[in-house]
Amino acid sequence: MNFDDISALDKADPLAKKRLEFDLPTNTVYLDGNSLGALPTAVKSRIADVVSKQWGNHLIRSWNDHHWIDLPTNVGDKIAPIVGAELGQVICCDSISVNLFKLLSSALSLNSARSIVLSTQDNFPTDLYMVQGLSELLGPDLCQLQLVAEEQIEQSLNEDVAVLLLTQVNFRTGQLLNMEKLTQLAHKQGILVIWDLAHSAGALPVELDKCKVDFAVGCGYKYLNGGPGAPAFLYVAKRHHALVKQPLSGWMGHAKPFTFDPEYKSASNINQFLSGTPCVISMSALDAALDVWQDVDILEIRQKSIALCDVFIRTVQMHDCLHELKLCSPSAANQRGSQLAFSHDNAFAICQALIEKGVIADFRAPNILRFGFTPLYTSFEDIWQAVTILVDVVTSELYKEPRFNLALKVT
Repeated sequence: MNFDDISALDKADPLAKKRLEFDLPTNTVYLDGNSLGALPTAVKSRIADVVSKQWGNHLIRSWNDHHWIDLPTNVGDKIAPIVGAELGQVICCDSISVNLFKLLSSALSLNSARSIVLSTQDNFPTDLYMVQGLSELLGPDLCQLQLVAEEQIEQSLNEDVAVLLLTQVNFRTGQLLNMEKLTQLAHKQGILVIWDLAHSAGALPVELDKCKVDFAVGCGYKYLNGGPGAPAFLYVAKRHHALVKQPLSGWMGHAKPFTFDPEYKSASNINQFLSGTPCVISMSALDAALDVWQDVDILEIRQKSIALCDVFIRTVQMHDCLHELKLCSPSAANQRGSQLAFSHDNAFAICQALIEKGVIADFRAPNILRFGFTPLYTSFEDIWQAVTILVDVVTSELYKEPRFNLALKVT
């Protein structure tokens, strides 16, 4: 593979024009969109309007005049087709952690004869922490966490398990779990399933309705490009709406919040999973960012994601000097998400050196150098440049300089 091959791939890319809808910094190869998505250009004007005109001039009237009150459902409806859900089952609110607390509580109450929440040892820590916190609150008789390796999930499904809590794409390795198969196997054992879509929504086809998923959560700031700290979303299958009861019964989840009834009466639809007042500015940013997806075919996203990953792997393998980088992600494209993980004893320092030279990747403990590929704005030339700079960092041993080995608060 040479640079002419790379140029040909970019010229043939049906998503190439989407890059123009993002405000990308010059002289930077951004391969960390799986942690924080890049800035869509439309978000800048939207936020300026929300702050200066809507808040600045129209003040409280904007709850009605500019439909602030409808943002959670409107944004949820924009996310729904991206995750394979019919409208009315997705709502935008809070964070993944808070939403997991709501869904775990709801699922356990629906399956109250059981207490075990089964998850994986390498699930994202906040998912596990929320189960641990709920267990401390309710006691082990009502909630207890059981952890297994990813390859042990199927054999661990039994009639003692109340909830199966899984992340579709492993945050560290990029391993992709089979949503349809695992959900079906869990249901055969009477288990309710919660899927975390943090590293899959916007990166690959997600089919919540088709897979008959019970509950799901996802974030707005990774592949959906909603900005730092963007609100999350949750999904509840319509068949559960009349049965569930979530514990964070704030006023926005009330059937008629502006009657100010002292007695809580839950909304009968997805709105019952709201709690407090929506964060208008951050939710407006996500709302504008989602407009980028209006004419996007998620299958094209997946095809380009696979191609970007494959080109990166092949280009790395072209250089003998990179042989110490060990691929930790599945080699088979259909078994991984839109990221690649490589282990190296000096992964943190290499990552910091890459960033200084304009290639933004990230590090995950204990020794993972992780590259994320966002098909909406990552080009094949980006891959070529990134590997070229990676070769320079490794062969020059630049990463051994002391400044690249200083621990940072955020990695």
